[in-house]
Amino acid sequence: MDDTPKLLIGGNDSGLFSMDASMANRHGLIAGATGTGKTVTLQTMAESFSRLGVPVFLADVKGDLSGLAAVGKPHPKIDARVRLLGITDFQCRSVPTVFWDLYGVKGHNIRTTISDMGPLLLSSLLELNDTQSGILYSCFKIADDQGLLLLDLKDLRALLVWMSENASELKGEYGNISSASIGAIQRSLLILEEQGAENFFNEPAVVLDDLIKVDFSGNGVVNVLDVSKLIHQSPKLYACFLIWLLAELFENLPEVGDADRPKFVLFFDEAHLLFDGSSNVLVNKIEQVVRLIRSKGVGVYFVSQSPMDIPDDILGQLGMKIQHALRAFTPKDKKVVKAAAASFRQNPAIDAESLITELGVGEALVSVLDAEGKPTPVEHVYIKPPESRIGPLTDQERSDYLARSPYKGRYDVVVDRESAYEMLKHKAEKQAVAERESASRKSVPVSKRSGRESPVEAMVKSAARSIGSQVGRQIIRGVLGSLFGKR
Repeated sequence: MDDTPKLLIGGNDSGLFSMDASMANRHGLIAGATGTGKTVTLQTMAESFSRLGVPVFLADVKGDLSGLAAVGKPHPKIDARVRLLGITDFQCRSVPTVFWDLYGVKGHNIRTTISDMGPLLLSSLLELNDTQSGILYSCFKIADDQGLLLLDLKDLRALLVWMSENASELKGEYGNISSASIGAIQRSLLILEEQGAENFFNEPAVVLDDLIKVDFSGNGVVNVLDVSKLIHQSPKLYACFLIWLLAELFENLPEVGDADRPKFVLFFDEAHLLFDGSSNVLVNKIEQVVRLIRSKGVGVYFVSQSPMDIPDDILGQLGMKIQHALRAFTPKDKKVVKAAAASFRQNPAIDAESLITELGVGEALVSVLDAEGKPTPVEHVYIKPPESRIGPLTDQERSDYLARSPYKGRYDVVVDRESAYEMLKHKAEKQAVAERESASRKSVPVSKRSGRESPVEAMVKSAARSIGSQVGRQIIRGVLGSLFGKR
């Protein structure tokens, strides 16, 4: 008897169709036009991984995947599909689920810090040009050199203001710092803040181990990130978050070698957003991480309408391909269909190019890796229905589930510890007092004092001058928030 753990996908006239779980860290693609069954396929696969004890992280674009937390209900179409596939152990049941939300409304807050996001991803998020990106890199270097923590948006804005006012002193070490470029970055930050990014860039930052859990029964916990609002309000933030998560896993997880199943699996829905408008540098980084992260036992599954949404260098690394129906109404559509069919290892019994346009809902062309890591010939597969609920939880059900969550209270309250903003505020207050006392003793205007300032002293005095003038107070309220006022 073969005890190798299997990932059941569906079946056809030849029997059940599955993949060795040991190949599941070789990544995959779920593609197809809207309404062809991609979301249900994603739900089924998340369940299958959970049953194998593999934790899952997935992005829920429409809110439908919250049904993973509820027991499914019998339905004639589900019963018919189960009979067709000959599945004998199908039962309606849920999987252990944790809900997350960057806005903290439909799940626990999930956050990271400005420092952890880093200048490369932030430059992409803010859509900066090369000059502006260079200044952002300088900002991070200055923060390291001066021992300033960049945790949230106000930290980054505070440091940018100081850089602008001390550009001449910084030029020799950090290069030219243009006030126009600083202003452009600040405006982009304000737009980002209006989109709700201050909820994401904060503490407590999510602990990766909290995403990689199994329950007491040995089932992998499925982490559902609600992005139904985020993907419309700030699609770039959604994409950068997913890339950040992938990079964090790569940097922090140990090598696992060959294993009989993955350690963790991620599903990235609307995957085209990860690459649309991204610089070549960033796309190359994504390709590198996807290629190397499988050695950490992590499988990455992209979900999109067309395989052409994925760069060729990444598409070539995807071992599993599940292609739902595509439409061929225009020459461009026909080109996509042809490319999708060509991506499979051909099966003489199947005309893949024709069949792609004829597939029904819940049907797909599928190819996986065999035990030796070779792609199997393409098969026409009827996808296994999920055992959990198809469709979303009600608001009340979600609230009840969150109230029972093991992470209740852990991420719900922002912790604002001392960082660049607070350090600047403290030093500015201290320096302002010292200058007033010195001026009072000497009866000499502070502006006539001599002596060369260090960059830190210049930063403190610059902040003090801004705070001391009406114009400065207006700038700080508009860009930083009042240093002394209530935030």
